[in-house]
Amino acid sequence: MTAAPVRPEVVDAARTLLDQMGITVHDLIQSPGSRATVPTFTEYVPVVLAAIGEGSRRTYGNYLHKVVERWGDRRLGEVTPTEIETLMRQLQDDAVRRRNFRGGTSTGEHLIGALRCLYRRAVADGLIAEADDPARKVAKPRRATSQRIALPDDRLGELVVAAAASGNDPELDALIVRFHIETACRRAGLLRLRPMDLDVQQCLAMLQEKGGTYRRQPVSPTMMTFLLHHVHDRGAAPDQPLLRYRDGRRVGRRRYDGLFERLGQQLPWVATQGVSAHWLRHTTLTWVERVYGYGVALAYAGHAESPNDTGTTVRYVKATLPEVATALAGLTGEPHPLALAEQPEV
Repeated sequence: MTAAPVRPEVVDAARTLLDQMGITVHDLIQSPGSRATVPTFTEYVPVVLAAIGEGSRRTYGNYLHKVVERWGDRRLGEVTPTEIETLMRQLQDDAVRRRNFRGGTSTGEHLIGALRCLYRRAVADGLIAEADDPARKVAKPRRATSQRIALPDDRLGELVVAAAASGNDPELDALIVRFHIETACRRAGLLRLRPMDLDVQQCLAMLQEKGGTYRRQPVSPTMMTFLLHHVHDRGAAPDQPLLRYRDGRRVGRRRYDGLFERLGQQLPWVATQGVSAHWLRHTTLTWVERVYGYGVALAYAGHAESPNDTGTTVRYVKATLPEVATALAGLTGEPHPLALAEQPEV
């Protein structure tokens, strides 16, 4: 026996009633008693912050706290895409106007990223249906083109000299700057480096970087000597962060902020361009790419396995560790135990 077709007006009436009651189709298909209570932002944001990694917590934490300030008593399913976009525009308008201000694009991108992170976990926890995720329905602002460039040799030299001849701990600052020039690592790579990560015989440092990745990066014999002296002089335990102040305290991200602020006071172009440690990464990788090629630069950067590099060619141009060591030897002018015997003309 065939059921009679449901009249459109009945369907519309049912939808209206369900909307008024706050019930979704996902709620109806769940078994009786299995529907989870949707938490408020005040209740759920701490759960998310406890679950995500340190890097994501540092990036998204401030934005999720702003969400709690705005919508703390509201439940996750009560916020609309329009409200999210409105909050994004307001935060963009309120963003701090620094020298590198680009219209608050980064602020908007991070807010949407933070909310997408939150709602992904809410969907995974069965608190809301994937179709009801409002953050997925708001487009991220288009990311502004990076203003970072490779520093010319003369300006890189000025920066190195200024770091090693000023401040309350020039030995520490010189180590920071040289390490980033040699390894082209991100800031976290050096801050997380431990004495136990040093392979003295092969002049390698195990770097822990973005996304929980690990890579062995060649360093020059001179740099290895500096690192070992730093460990001996400042007393870092084998399994603890290597970089220390003279009194043994662990060095954090603020040291970088203070270092480049001071360099900007001595070298006006540093402040004008907003130069940071990441500019050193750009500088080294540009030089490596020009002299030793794209594949070696990818490996030098730790991008050889990067899922963000969609070019098919990357599958065929993966460089070896000896090739990276060879590039380092060319950069520093020092022999490296893993470098290839024959080096290209520089």
